[in-house]
Order: sequence, then structure tokens, then C-alpha cells
Amino acid sequence: MTGGGAGQPRALSRVLKEVAEPFESGPDIPLERLLSRIGAARIVMLGEASHGTSEFYLARARITRALIEQKGFSFVAIEGDWPDAARIDHYVRHSEYPPSEWTAFSRFPTWMWRNEEVRGFIDWLREFNRLRSAPDRIAFHGLDLYSLYSSIRAVLEYLEEVDPDLAVDARRRYECLAPFEGEPANYGRAALDPAYQTCEKPVLDMLRELLSRHRRYAEHDSDRFLDAVQNARLVADAEEYYRTLYYGTHSAWNLRDTHMFQTLESLLDHYGSGSKAVVWAHNSHVGDSDATDMGRRGEFNIGRLARGRYGDAVYVVGFGTDHGTVAAASNWDAPMEVKSVRPALAGSYEHACHETGLPCFLLPMRKAAGEVRQALMLRHLERAIGVIYRPETERQSHYFRACLPEQFDEYVWLDETSAITPFSTGTIPGMPDTYPFGV
Repeated sequence: MTGGGAGQPRALSRVLKEVAEPFESGPDIPLERLLSRIGAARIVMLGEASHGTSEFYLARARITRALIEQKGFSFVAIEGDWPDAARIDHYVRHSEYPPSEWTAFSRFPTWMWRNEEVRGFIDWLREFNRLRSAPDRIAFHGLDLYSLYSSIRAVLEYLEEVDPDLAVDARRRYECLAPFEGEPANYGRAALDPAYQTCEKPVLDMLRELLSRHRRYAEHDSDRFLDAVQNARLVADAEEYYRTLYYGTHSAWNLRDTHMFQTLESLLDHYGSGSKAVVWAHNSHVGDSDATDMGRRGEFNIGRLARGRYGDAVYVVGFGTDHGTVAAASNWDAPMEVKSVRPALAGSYEHACHETGLPCFLLPMRKAAGEVRQALMLRHLERAIGVIYRPETERQSHYFRACLPEQFDEYVWLDETSAITPFSTGTIPGMPDTYPFGV
């Protein structure tokens, strides 16, 4: 169903104002009723409407702290690469792993995770874990698959320690991908040639070989075996991702979100039947894709897959804003800029939220009924800003149609927001060698 008519956003804004739970600012987001609505959910997905908005990160951190402290959540899983997040995991869980020679989250877009807002949460999590026994410490993991070569190195380092003979085989199998380390997308171009012998078989063989030795390796150190297997799985999935990147279909998106969902499932299995996960990712990944234009294009996301597998045990929170500033680039691999966010377009959910006149509010939607649900169920425009923001083509580049209550269980509105604060280059003084954000 499609919304239409200039009067509808105003009608929607009146309904929103009646049911909204207002608060004054992002850091003050109220938690009691939100936590009650989350209830016994095993997976809580916390979105963001951009990858560079301070208030989104701070609000997610506040909610996550409450989920850990009050509801016993086991780990945080982010839209970030596995080996980068592993550095943070070692740090927050006080694991005695040697410091890495590379910097966590040092590839584009560095500001997405290397910022003061994330640092504040990481420091809190390390301190929270300090007085807990090792098995009870809260973990921090990455779900994404862009770290192809970092993951190859991690597998090799693990095998050189536990099985040097298999490490030799691993090097031979992975050398197929070596020529493309500078630009993995070039592998996808090469794979377009039907005569090109792809790397699919050797990387899958390596994953199977590692999995076949589960009993031998995992009984020695199950966490490190999980890390090695996940890196090997990432290499296999990333190979397929880059190999299909130039087909011009939805395959690459679906492969990526399938990998993130399977990683989440592996983590839930690893931590046991009572484990609970907090997921941090963009609205476009956690909000149910069937409720947006993505579904009509044949795309699905981690939110859709999780709902299909876990049902009401998943609680999804989306975020939105009207105006302010955001950290973003104009093109991929371009420098980060602090850009002004244009006020939301008329006819969008964001414009209707702005028209309430409330600076911030929570909008519970899972049990919305009557006039509220009827008004929300009309499809409206919705905005998404990723690591790239192009305000000059705002409508074409950043808006799509969605049904908000089918996409999210709850919506956090922050009318005016500001850009995150990225780290400046350099080692943070006073931090140990294992600190994940050093140079």
C-alpha cells in the first residue's frame, strides 16, 4: 500500500505525537519501558540511519549496556570485519593474545568504528569484564566479510602454531588470491572470464579441512578454533562475494547478509543455548527487508533471515533523524567529511516525525493497533545514509519506500544529530600494546 496526498504526513505526525514516548536528548534515552518491551528476546538488533552519527552510536551503547547489565546478554556483534573486531574482543575480555602488527578498522571507512563514541563503549566493556571470570565475560565480534586478506593471515598464523604441516597446505591453497590483495574487486573482474580458473575450490577445501579437525583443535582452545574457522569461512564467502560482484544482480548483497547471519548463528551456537546477542548494524541490514523496496528487488538481509529463523525472539530497533551533521564521504575511498544533513523530504517517515515537534522519542510498534497501526502501515519514503552521502542527489541516492511497523519493532527518533568524532592518527597515550585502536 502506498501513501499519497500532501495531507497524509501531517495526519501521521498527529498520530505519532499521541503514542510517542518523548525524551530530551540521545544520551538520555529512557530504558525501563523499552527493556520491558524487549522482554525475553534472544537477539536485539540496534540499527542506525547513517554510519557517521554520534547520537546513534551513543544511544546504541546505552541500550546495550542495559541489556548486558540487566538482561544478561552474552556478546555484541557488529557490522564490522571479523579479525578487526577480534582485536577488540581480545582487549575487552582481557585475553592473553599478543598485540597485532596491524590496526583494527584501518581500511575505509575508518571512522565507522574508529571513533570516540565506540571507544567509550569499548572502555566500559573492558572495565565491566574486569571482575568477571573468563567464561562469563561479554564478547565482541564482527559479522562482515570484507577482511579477505586479514582473515587469510589469521588462518595461517593459527595453523603455523597448532599444525605447521597444514599451514603449508593453506598457503598453497590461498596463493590463488595473492595477486589481488591490493584490490580484491579485481578478482571479480578476472572471474568474469569463463576461461579463468577461480579460487573457489581451494578456499572451500581449506575450510572443510579445518572443520574436519574440529575435535583435535577445539578441545585445546575452543575460542581460538572458532576464530580460525570463522576466518576460513570468511575467506570462502568473500571469494564468492567478489566473484559475483560484477554480475549486476542482488547476489552480492544477499551473499554478504547471509554471511553475517550465518556468523551470528555460529556465535549463538558457540556460546550455548542460553546465549543472547546484541547486533549493531545499519537500518538497511537489521530492518526486515520484506517491508522495503529491497524485498521487491529480490534482496534480503540479516533482519529478515533472523526473523525467519527466530521469530519473536528477535527485537529490532531502528533509528532516524531529520537534520544536523554526519561523517561521510562523497565517494568510496574518498576522505571523510563532516556534511550537513538536509531536512527530511515531505512524504517521508522522517518528515512526519519532525512535524511532531518533539526533539526525541521512542515509537513502540510491535503491538501497535487501531488508528496508529493503520497510519503507520501506509508506505512512505525513508532515508538511509551509509558511508557515502550525496545531498545533491538526495532523493535518488538515499530514499526508498518502506512500511515502518513491519520493518522494525521500535523506532528511535532524534530530530537533530551530529557527526561522530573520529580518532586522529597516532597511538592513544597511556594505553597498553594490546589496545585495539593503536597504530
